[in-house]
Amino acid sequence: MKTKYTIEDMDRIADEIRSRISLYPQIGLILGSGLGPLSEAVEDPIIIPYHDLPGWPLSTVEGHAGELVIGKLEGQNVLVMNGRIHYYEGYEMSQVTLPIRVMQRLGIEIIVVTNAAGGVNQDFVPGNPMLITDHLNLLGMAGVNPLRGPNMDEFGTRFPDMSQAYDRELQELARNVARELGITLYEGIYVCLAGPTFETPADLRFLLGAGVDAVGMSTVPEVIVANHGGQRVLGISGITNSSNLYGEAETTHEEVIETGLVLAPKMMSLIRGVLRALPSKADTYA
Repeated sequence: MKTKYTIEDMDRIADEIRSRISLYPQIGLILGSGLGPLSEAVEDPIIIPYHDLPGWPLSTVEGHAGELVIGKLEGQNVLVMNGRIHYYEGYEMSQVTLPIRVMQRLGIEIIVVTNAAGGVNQDFVPGNPMLITDHLNLLGMAGVNPLRGPNMDEFGTRFPDMSQAYDRELQELARNVARELGITLYEGIYVCLAGPTFETPADLRFLLGAGVDAVGMSTVPEVIVANHGGQRVLGISGITNSSNLYGEAETTHEEVIETGLVLAPKMMSLIRGVLRALPSKADTYA
């Protein structure tokens, strides 16, 4: 499988998607571990397994179905990634972020990215969502940045600004929706670690001292590439477990999946509310 992609590679995948659908998706949703039920809300769905798309990396993690679900949700044309690709699965950053590039070639303007995250903030109660207001790019600081290498000028500038990586208007919409629906919505800084190991107590104390509120193994590379390509991003973490600052409890993927079942209805209500509040477009492919 390729680890570097050209515009032609991306367009080949985009054309395959277009050949199977009649609507023009304008909002992309990326679902994290245990949040697959969100895709079941899509109306009149067209489902495309990842293995049907030429060069698209496959999800290998439990809780990630590995399919695109394209249809209507709250009057919006959406493309839902039911399962994402992670760096820890052995993929390169260009592969992890390929779906974002394909969405950009499809003309998708807004990305809603979700994930399952551990709560580093001691006030966070598992089972509630967190609005991502910023991220700490530890992988990028160590040199693992998805924009490393020749710049793809077709998408954006060599040195993209990241001071507003998460769209402030979309954040305010999410806050308003949460208030209207009575959903507890935390806010904070998300950090992506490489994984697949969960954090040691020392890791967590370091992150807490750095001002991190939630930790996971995804999202940041996708958000960087989305910003590079001029997309607006709304990020929401589902807090699935409390931080284990002193090694008093064991963190497991099963716990993440189980809490995700509690989170899914809240995340679904929040995201659907945001979609309702956005201007609706009904463009279709000719």
